[in-house]
Amino acid sequence: MKSITLNTGAKMPIIGLGTFLSSTGEVYQAVRWAIKLGYKHIDCAAIYHNQEEVGQALLDAINEGDIKREDIFITSKLWNDSHKIDDVRPALENTLKELKLDYLDLYLMHWPVAQAKGTAMPQNDNDWIPLSEVPLWETWAEMEKLYNDGLVKAIGVSNFNEENLSKIIAKTQVVPAVNQVECHPLLNQNELIAYCSKNNIAITAYSPLGAQRSDGSLLANPRIVQIAAKLNATPAQVLLAWQIARNVIVIPKSVHENRIRENLASLVVSLDDDDIKQIDTMNENYRFFDGLAFTNPNKGYNKIF
Repeated sequence: MKSITLNTGAKMPIIGLGTFLSSTGEVYQAVRWAIKLGYKHIDCAAIYHNQEEVGQALLDAINEGDIKREDIFITSKLWNDSHKIDDVRPALENTLKELKLDYLDLYLMHWPVAQAKGTAMPQNDNDWIPLSEVPLWETWAEMEKLYNDGLVKAIGVSNFNEENLSKIIAKTQVVPAVNQVECHPLLNQNELIAYCSKNNIAITAYSPLGAQRSDGSLLANPRIVQIAAKLNATPAQVLLAWQIARNVIVIPKSVHENRIRENLASLVVSLDDDDIKQIDTMNENYRFFDGLAFTNPNKGYNKIF
């Protein structure tokens, strides 16, 4: 499988199984299918509330000989309510317990936002902690300790723009290995990708297939459909192959075996330069996830993006 070499020297498989919104009762089987089909990368997060089931699937797959632990790349994320110095390590320890692992291959700060302990999504001012009290670099310094202690093989961020990345790079010792952001043809993130490339930070694209909006979905976009027909591929495979051609890691989510298989097959779909240029021109800087839920000027959080 194609992989991206991180700034740690580790190799991160360029396609993984996303588990966001994969419900308990479904995600176990999805992970088992994915591993049997050849996936070597699973993306998780504490806030997804399904890590225990993912962990059981990983344990069973390893015990049954489907894969060795050292051959699978596991990512998880620090939730916003655990940014304080004393909360970072316990949050990771709980994630490791849920996933039934001794270490993670990659641990990300999920959002550049600090919230009160126990807060899932902030509802009022009491749920927020201003960054003046818990700055990003302070949380990152604790992430570095996890990395230095070998509990995680790499550390990174998610939903960070250039400004927030530069704050971390300027004040800490370890440059983020990965920045996981929304990315698809309607939001190609070319400027952020260029910045990250310059700083040796890999990009992971979440929602690489987009989502539904009033004028339809990316999967039904005439340009994507036309390219798919020409290549005897599916629209989903074209969308993923476009990212892979740009060396962007993708983590499409599915709990359906046929779609999990279909997404993996995007690795053998080859776009030519004209295909890539056509898709590049679709950019609208359109976000399906605008981050407004994490905007609170009263607590010093202006628009994240």
